[in-house]
Amino acid sequence: MLQTPRDWPGSDLAARLDVDVRTVRRDIDKLRTLGYPVHATPGAPGYRLGAGANLPPLLLDDDEAVAVAVGLRTAVGGGVAGVEENALSALTKLQQVLPSRLRHRVGALEAVTVSLAPDGGPGVDPDELTAVAAACRGHQQLRFDYRGHGGESSVRRTEPHRLVHAGHRWYLVAWDLDRDDWRTFRLDRLTTRIPTGPRFTPRELTDEQVAARTSYGVTNAVYRHRARVTLRVPLAEAAAEVPTTVGVLEDLDGQSCTLYAGSNSLDELTLYLGLFGFPFEVHEPPELVRRVGELAALLAGAVPEGRS
Repeated sequence: MLQTPRDWPGSDLAARLDVDVRTVRRDIDKLRTLGYPVHATPGAPGYRLGAGANLPPLLLDDDEAVAVAVGLRTAVGGGVAGVEENALSALTKLQQVLPSRLRHRVGALEAVTVSLAPDGGPGVDPDELTAVAAACRGHQQLRFDYRGHGGESSVRRTEPHRLVHAGHRWYLVAWDLDRDDWRTFRLDRLTTRIPTGPRFTPRELTDEQVAARTSYGVTNAVYRHRARVTLRVPLAEAAAEVPTTVGVLEDLDGQSCTLYAGSNSLDELTLYLGLFGFPFEVHEPPELVRRVGELAALLAGAVPEGRS
């Protein structure tokens, strides 16, 4: 009850728990002894759970405990530099106090799960991650040094909006004040400048729009060749095969959809499109249309007549 964001008069707690007020006071004292920062609100008698100097014991239900254990196990796999060791230590402590039924659930999941190793790219500095998150939450302008896709460096002034986690990559979606537009930044390529700037009023951008912008930035914006292709399958069927880190999908008519994808290699794009296994039509860029035609003729000639 104290974990809900409200004040609880002692009489209300006593009535809800079917005990007298003295028992409530005694139990509040026990919680404080355990480390829970239970504050007495001024004015009308009441209690509220606040933040303390030390981390008290946590009250988790079964599903929450399993979710925390799975999240820590995922963090051990990397993505944020320097977090792996702390995540493993926290996971070990949590597993020691889990009831046997929950240890069995977590252990069963770990026993049948194989994690791919990180792709070797740089991890995100935890201090940078928390600094950017704080600026997003506090609606404070953020300045940082940024290393672009081609290695060029620049200083960016932004209104940070949301963090996006895609596999082993973290991205910041922010309004670029100097370019007067939305931009997506990889967190492992930025170094924040302190202090942060003044507060700002957040611009309208839904979580769905944030995800779409990040997906487009990852799969299209940074590449030399950007393809627009019609897939002759419903959107749901295409989405089951095309990850958001590979391309952006838009519904056309319920029976087909548009794929936007990018690459620095025309042959790589062609290979991707062919391996999806969907009927498709390439619209742009023109050089991709020509290359698909060339490779189609080449492959058709590789099959002996009468054996296709």
